[in-house]
Amino acid sequence: MSDNQQNPKKDVNVSQISLGNDKIKGKKTDIQNPELWDFPMNYPMSIIGNEGEHETLLNEVKLILGSQFPDFDLASMQVKPSKTGRFHSIRVNLYLTTAEQVNTLYASLDAAKTVRIVM
Repeated sequence: MSDNQQNPKKDVNVSQISLGNDKIKGKKTDIQNPELWDFPMNYPMSIIGNEGEHETLLNEVKLILGSQFPDFDLASMQVKPSKTGRFHSIRVNLYLTTAEQVNTLYASLDAAKTVRIVM
């Protein structure tokens, strides 16, 4: 039996994911448990995009971070290819002060055409 037959892929509508009996509140990019976040904080983040788009990914991330974090040192961004070479990740360490700042950042990264995953 193949992996696809044992573990069929399912499309998931993020807005329909539930947490117990509760649905996710707000947009899919919003913080769901703000009481667990301790602001202000340093927040390490990896932003991942496809290999062939790494220059565009880097420019797009620079625009987002530069507009939302004017004091952020864009030269501190670390770009690294994946082991297979299919993806590039940009690692940053941001100083976050509010939940709204996090929500705005994730919404901007979600809207970016070259960003595939944010961790």
